[in-house]
Amino acid sequence: MKKIVALVMAMVFALTVSVAFAQQPAAKPAEPAKPAEPAKPAEPAKKEKVKQITGEITAIDTVGKTITVKSKKQELTIGVTEDQIKDIKAGDKVVVKYTEKDGKLLAKKVKKAEKPAEKKQ
Repeated sequence: MKKIVALVMAMVFALTVSVAFAQQPAAKPAEPAKPAEPAKPAEPAKKEKVKQITGEITAIDTVGKTITVKSKKQELTIGVTEDQIKDIKAGDKVVVKYTEKDGKLLAKKVKKAEKPAEKKQ
């Protein structure tokens, strides 16, 4: 009787071990170590692309420090400084050089547009 119990226990053990090994994926051979990559130099600051719009000032917000410029093709609201708009009023024709940063337009330069020279008759 002891031999039968021992034989059954051995079979259960063997079956359990074989099922456990059957469920594990086969081990992959170790990959050779990769050589260390050289350190990358710090990325240079991206150069801001300066755009330009020429048009009429339709609105000036001195509290929010923005101007709205309407050209033939588009109307833009651009962030400005007080110095850039001290001599400008709504209705003036201007040339604004601006960049885009974090989804906002920021004026680099605001200049009154020169009136074309009058033709001599």
